[in-house]
Amino acid sequence: MRLYSYWRSSAAYRVRIALALKGIPYECVPVHLVRDGGQQHSPEYKRLNPGGRVPTLEVGGQALYQSMAILEWLEETHPLVPLLPADPIGRARVRGIAQLIVSDIQPLQNISVTNYLRDEAHWASEQTAAWLRHWIGRGMAAVEQALDDPATGSFCHGDSPTLADLCLVPQCYASRRFGVDVAAYPRIAGIERRCLEMPEFRVAAPEAQPDAEVAAR
Repeated sequence: MRLYSYWRSSAAYRVRIALALKGIPYECVPVHLVRDGGQQHSPEYKRLNPGGRVPTLEVGGQALYQSMAILEWLEETHPLVPLLPADPIGRARVRGIAQLIVSDIQPLQNISVTNYLRDEAHWASEQTAAWLRHWIGRGMAAVEQALDDPATGSFCHGDSPTLADLCLVPQCYASRRFGVDVAAYPRIAGIERRCLEMPEFRVAAPEAQPDAEVAAR
């Protein structure tokens, strides 16, 4: 199993957490999203992933892409250490929280978007930074509200990590990069802290990756 990853990609980060929680060994293949104009745009990589994004999980010659599809595949094929609740309502709630993050927040902070704002819309860096803080903060507030629910336990849903936590922790990391203080959201901050106490989350963290760049942290 081979994971094409970038150290601080939120989408790759969530897949790395799932692989660690499920105890699945894999080879990490770094894809630098900035170097050489973005290695994800190379013809070789786009033959694996037509969208030209990370992650891609290569399994037996088959390339799987889009992190949520990869996570669902991992759940279906490696059901031990489940990442979805047993009941349909619980599964829907977990998927809903995850989608608040991966559909409403993360796409706006992607490098393709920020590059467009810089190169095509000619926004100043301060203008882009303010725009990112607004939309990330608005999204995090929605997640914080969603967690104000009896179904929330030590983690987003109950007392073990689910797909929602796998999406939340990388988003917390990204939020800080873009100037949003996670401490402003106490439920989120508490769940993140408990997740990061687990070795599976720590081994998947950006700074633990083989392609981590000290100067960029």
